[in-house]
Amino acid sequence: IRFLFTCKSWMDLIGSSSFVSTHLHRNVTKHAHVSLLCLHHQSFECQVDPDDPYVGQELQWSLFCDETFVLCSKLSHPLGSTEQYYGIYGSSNGLVCISDEILNFDSPIYIWNPSVRKLRTPPLSTNINIKFSHVALQFGFHPGVNDYKVVRMLCVHKDNAFAVEVYSLSTDSWKMVEEHPLWLKCTWQNHRGTFYNGVAYHIIEKFPLFSIMSFDSGSEKFKEFIAPDAISCWSRLYIEVYKDQICLLYYLRLFHCEEEGMSQIEFWVLQEKRW
Repeated sequence: IRFLFTCKSWMDLIGSSSFVSTHLHRNVTKHAHVSLLCLHHQSFECQVDPDDPYVGQELQWSLFCDETFVLCSKLSHPLGSTEQYYGIYGSSNGLVCISDEILNFDSPIYIWNPSVRKLRTPPLSTNINIKFSHVALQFGFHPGVNDYKVVRMLCVHKDNAFAVEVYSLSTDSWKMVEEHPLWLKCTWQNHRGTFYNGVAYHIIEKFPLFSIMSFDSGSEKFKEFIAPDAISCWSRLYIEVYKDQICLLYYLRLFHCEEEGMSQIEFWVLQEKRW
């Protein structure tokens, strides 16, 4: 909010941290100014062939109204047309975390506010000095510590090396998490993930079992939740947030029905550490 002139009492009110927190809380609880962030083909009616190697060059990130699904605005990379293709790894309160489509341990990370066209570039981490085979990146707001966090997980499958780094927007610095639970010190594969209320969730496969690993970016604590026994294939498994709860969506194989291309989905909700 900007004013040319205002009284001292208003200035104190607007400038206080409690005013900012209250305003953000009001927007979140009332779902004010909520938009859908979607990756789509530039031609909405185009039939996309997933096997086409050039289809990715025609995809576009855009914001849509969450009620009418009307296109609000198209998002271009803040650094210009030379950085047209990028991945989005989380959004919260109007901030978007972007980086390379294919992540490496030294991929640049940007925290971007498209509305006001401002960009924050976290410093390069000094903790990583080897090349990891898998990099997972997530971003969001942690209400418990009133801070925005970037969580980067890196692993080398062949020797079970594992590392977690947390970036704090308030301090503009990275921190390496040193302590890992024993159940993570094994051969496992990291798959899809999501971020909610400051906690990063990942689907991990410890053959033949599937688990959900959670990492609280504030307390830096790990937890494990064993996935339902019915889940047997990670490629059809997704983890999302629905009505403030962590959910698993498991796509079953196509079944016979009148409408071609329809599939059945099992929906699992995490409640009190159980599905």
